[in-house]
This record gives sequence, C-alpha cells and structure tokens, in this order.
Amino acid sequence: MLGGIAVLSLSACNVPRGAPTQREVLAQPDAQGADFALEIVTRNRLSLYPEWGPRNGRMNTDWPAGGAVPSDQVLAPGDRLSMRIWDPEESSLIASVEAPFADIANVVVTASGNVSLPYIDEVQVGGLTAERARIRLQERLTTIIPSAQVQLEVSEGRRNSAQMLGGVASPGTYPLNERNLPLTSLIAAAGGINPSLKNPQVQIMRGNQVFRRPWDFVLDNPSHDPAIRGGDRVLVEADPRSFKALGAAQREEVIGFDEQDVSVLRAVSLMGGISDTRADPRGVLVLRRYANSETQRANGPPNTRVVFSFDLTTADGVFSADEFLIQHDDIVLATQSPTVSTQRVLGLFGAVLGFGRTLSTTL
Repeated sequence: MLGGIAVLSLSACNVPRGAPTQREVLAQPDAQGADFALEIVTRNRLSLYPEWGPRNGRMNTDWPAGGAVPSDQVLAPGDRLSMRIWDPEESSLIASVEAPFADIANVVVTASGNVSLPYIDEVQVGGLTAERARIRLQERLTTIIPSAQVQLEVSEGRRNSAQMLGGVASPGTYPLNERNLPLTSLIAAAGGINPSLKNPQVQIMRGNQVFRRPWDFVLDNPSHDPAIRGGDRVLVEADPRSFKALGAAQREEVIGFDEQDVSVLRAVSLMGGISDTRADPRGVLVLRRYANSETQRANGPPNTRVVFSFDLTTADGVFSADEFLIQHDDIVLATQSPTVSTQRVLGLFGAVLGFGRTLSTTL
C-alpha cells in the first residue's frame, strides 16, 4: 500500500485534467529560441497594443451619407407606364363615342429615359417624378389633341427597386415607391432583421462599390441611415468574427462576437465564466498571431506569437481585461489552478488509505 502511495506521489503531474496550468503554457517564454513572447497586461502597457495590429479585426468601409427626407420616386430605365388618355371630342384621334378614352399599357422607359406614344415623338421622362412625367406627356399630347387629359400609373422596373438578399424575415425584390427611401425603411418592409444574428452587419452593394457597417451604427444617428437607390443589393449577416474558448471554463467552443468590441472580460462572460473549482483566476491567457510584416515595424509586436496574461485577482488586472479588445481568431484560455491536481492526488490518497483500512478490518 505504501508503495502504491509513493507511485501516486511521483505521478501527480499525470493526473487527468481538463486544462493546462499557467506554468505549463508559459514555460520558458524568454529562453533562447522560444517561439512566443509573453505580455503581462497592465494599465501601463495597454496603450502599446493597438499599434501592433489591426484594431479588433473590424471590417468597416466607407458609408453613404444619410438623413435625406423621403419624396416621390423618379422614373428610371425599365419602369413601365400605363396611361389612360381622355378625349371627349367626337372627332377624337384616339377615342370613340362608346369609350371617350384610350388605354395604353406597358410603355417601357428606354435606357435613354424616353417613351414613345402614338402621334408624337419620343418624350423624355427619365429623372422625373410620376406627376411631372404625366404633365409633360399631357403637354405633348395637347399639341395634337387639345382636350386630352392623361392619367398615369407607374410600375417600377429593376432599376427602381432594391434587393434584400438575406438576413431579414422576407428576402426579395422591393420596388422603391419613394425617392430617398431610407435603409431602415427597406429593412422594416422586409420584416426586420433576423433576431438570431449576432451583432448584425449591413452590406450595401451599389454597382462596383461595397459599403459595410454594423446595424447599431446605422441606428446610432439619422445621418447614418442612407437613401437606397434603384439597383442596390442589401445583405444583413452575423458578425463573421469569432474567438476560440478553451480551458477551465463553462464553454469550450468557437464563439462569435456579439458586439462590435469584445473585451477579454466580456469574452470570459461569453464563455460562461471561469470554473470556480478548476480555474486559476491569475492565469487567463489570450493567444494571438501576428503577421511577419507587423513584427518588422518599429512599434510592432515582438513576435508573431504573443501570449497576453491577465490576473483577475487584482483591480488593475480586471480593469485591464475590460479594456483589452479581443481580435478575430484569438484563443482565450482559462488555465487550471495548480491546486486542482493536488486535490485530486489527495483524493486518490484518501481512496487508497480507505481501502487499506477496509482491508485491515477485514483481516
């Protein structure tokens, strides 16, 4: 029995564990040929890290100006016009006694913005509101039909519509009945953003341009709510950024960003917190990779692999963890307390001793 206890003592380091200890992960970071650099994160060093690489992995782009007041839509190539032309004259060119009007349907606005009607030349209507186009058509018709009155209906073509590609309740093509229709109104018409999307990102594809910003940015200020143009394609998707959660935490998995800025403290919260019985609060680690080009800058990181260490048992450590921002693809590791292995070994000792007492009693 004593020999068995000795074996347990010698093999304490081999007791099964759910996570490495901080000492194991950070073994000899300063030794010659070490393949990573260690950063003990404190208030004094926080200002250095934003210069080492892209801030938080954000993918913001330019953004079109917003805040326009909605007004009537203007006609664009591809729109279809349906007209009813009234003429009460008995000798009318277009009407009869039985029907004092004539209907002309599906008149397509050409690429040059013109429409063609009987008895008159092409009429330029592109860029006009429906009411201004009706007045212009009526003015041209009265040159040959003095008493003509025009009624006009417009069916928007693709160039006067926008596409909601995804991320909303009802994707599809939406006609733009208003010029300067705000992005928020288009998304509302599509049933709103899917509530399952974490930190939704809005992307507007306009010709060869792509605009991308967080949905919270759009809602933050009316000037961030741009007018949608005919032909725009809009996509809403979850924030593609994520980090890997490992170690003595409630969750060990890839976790998506739920906000634009995710601090270490928030990352620990998303992991379900660190385990009260297993984790070492002095050893919350963030493992990050940097590009070779970044290490070659004067104010760049000291190594392509850097381990940032946080001590959550001190006020400075907690504040620093709340101000240090996670980047896309970081590894957040909650190390295991070294006392856990000791407790497990002692538990095994107790089990062996208990077995010994039982054996002695039996004998």
